[in-house]
Amino acid sequence: MNITAIYGSPRDGGNTDLLLAEFVRSTRHERQRDRNQAAKFIPSRRALNAEPAMKTGICVLQDDMEKIYSCIRDAHVVCLSAPVFFYGFNAGTKAMIDRSQCFWAGKYVLKRPLSSVRGGKGKGYLISVGATKGQKMFDCVLLTARYFFDAIDMELAQSLLYRQIDAKGAIRNHPTALKEAYELGVSVAKP
Repeated sequence: MNITAIYGSPRDGGNTDLLLAEFVRSTRHERQRDRNQAAKFIPSRRALNAEPAMKTGICVLQDDMEKIYSCIRDAHVVCLSAPVFFYGFNAGTKAMIDRSQCFWAGKYVLKRPLSSVRGGKGKGYLISVGATKGQKMFDCVLLTARYFFDAIDMELAQSLLYRQIDAKGAIRNHPTALKEAYELGVSVAKP
């Protein structure tokens, strides 16, 4: 099984970074037994332009997205972890999602969904943290994640969402969050 982990946080050691690290750590443990493969990307550290291609389903820009495209094409699982900024994804994560428009074009315009390449529809997972306690804080990121996963021919299978977590590393004080992220990785990586 191919697993792609996307660290959307621009802050090393931030809350979503720590949660996704637990997810990846548990999938690595499971992969040692089952020979799964994983790739990790940090969009905020990549040079990403913002123009997708609609006619071919292949982006004409040559930049760091090429590595991400390749892993997404082959992935059976994608776990996206990103913080909430002003009730939406941060800029690096949103740029990566916007650049996935070529997958949408491949699926809906050219009728070549990624499931035909990877041998089935994949599963997407979202891990997100936000500072406020607003009831609608995750509405925008959940909707964006659903459409992102749909474009890459995956279903949003599960989300781990945590409110009122702001300071760097504060997720460590949450009673269950790190354990839940680890257990999610175990359940995803098991055959």
